[in-house]
Amino acid sequence: MQPHTTVILDNGASSIKAGIARPPDGNDNDQPKLVPNAIVRSKGDKTTYFGHGLGRCRDYSALHYRLPFEKGYLVDWDAQKAVWDGVFSSEVLNVDTAESSLLITEPYFNLPNIQDVYDQFVFEEYEFHSYHRCTPAAMIPFGRLFGAAAASPECLVVIDSGFSFTHVIPIINNQIQWYAVKRLDVGGKLLTNKLKELVSYRQWNMMDETYIMNHAKETCCYVSTRFFEDLETCRSNPKKNNILREYVLPNFSINRHHGRVRLPNEELSATDQVLFMENERFTIPELLFRPDDIGLEQSGLAATVAASISLLPHDLRGMFWANIGLIGGSTNFPGFYERLSSELLTLTPVEYDLQIYRSEDAVIEAYRSAIAFVNDPVFPASVVTREEYFEVGSNASRRKFAGWQSSSASASAPGDESTQESMIEDRSQPSRKPSRARARTTTAPGRRR
Repeated sequence: MQPHTTVILDNGASSIKAGIARPPDGNDNDQPKLVPNAIVRSKGDKTTYFGHGLGRCRDYSALHYRLPFEKGYLVDWDAQKAVWDGVFSSEVLNVDTAESSLLITEPYFNLPNIQDVYDQFVFEEYEFHSYHRCTPAAMIPFGRLFGAAAASPECLVVIDSGFSFTHVIPIINNQIQWYAVKRLDVGGKLLTNKLKELVSYRQWNMMDETYIMNHAKETCCYVSTRFFEDLETCRSNPKKNNILREYVLPNFSINRHHGRVRLPNEELSATDQVLFMENERFTIPELLFRPDDIGLEQSGLAATVAASISLLPHDLRGMFWANIGLIGGSTNFPGFYERLSSELLTLTPVEYDLQIYRSEDAVIEAYRSAIAFVNDPVFPASVVTREEYFEVGSNASRRKFAGWQSSSASASAPGDESTQESMIEDRSQPSRKPSRARARTTTAPGRRR
């Protein structure tokens, strides 16, 4: 018996993008349900909210989060089950799991023991008919990030900057090249925490206001393309420059539940409290490109991309430089695309073109690609059924879902003979500096600028 529906769970550490796959009809407006992946306790309401229930909260001050994910891995299964129960209930998706198939995402470099627990929950707890488990980047080749008219390129690089980490993932013929995957230990969670520390030291004590400061980060912060000039502007003329933004904090006494940026000439009431967001606006996202500013002994994002491509077969590198895609919430910062393009341009060998693709909504790009994957003819052969699981256990998943363990077990990776070549060495000759005319970047599939 074939399952009636296919449930898609892009199970992120910050939020779950959930929905039901529908047959392709040319309509790309099927938006997922965005569910906070947390159990949240509100001190003001004195109420605990599970996942989707957070929308009913009326006091977002001093929220206490219990996150299923810790350091990028799913470790609190009791909390995760409570959130999933709400997602599958009539309040969100309203699905019968026993008659449904499931596509769920997992973290990069997920541990085998954790993968086994995924299998147990899917088949023993929720009794799904079948399921497929993969990383978010593994579905991108099936989507439209790299163009709507034609199929995705054979060789591409996905930059996934999410809640816990930022990963650089090269893909050849829909297969992740795990030996060349790189991880940067900077994500949305670290940026929010650093912003809380800065604001608490300089202005108000906001260490317990994770929800409010995350909203302030998403509203006010940007990636600077001229970092030191902006820094000097803030230093020379504090609180009287074009960088300053005044973030008006929520006022729960009058049911104003979200903060906002003060409009020009807007009058404030006597009870309004204001955060002055000045160099915090761009020094926080700068950590993606300069993690050594806080003592992380890692290269910035552009150098990490170059290092990843340098590990790939030499004759294919030009295709990787020409097909770089951006997904994940941390790529939504204004200026992120321009800064990354500028820094990658200086690292791109002269014989290659640079082309970067970005999504209209990087947060749900993996979900949209998952819908395309479910509707692809290869999907039915990519799932593990409940019967297969009860016959051989998690071995069925290990055989069906090729992961990083099997890739790392191989004796040598393609292109190892050329891994000694450094991108920095390639750029050491001044005569080979590329001109700006060589860079081709796109803001949307099929549209260049």
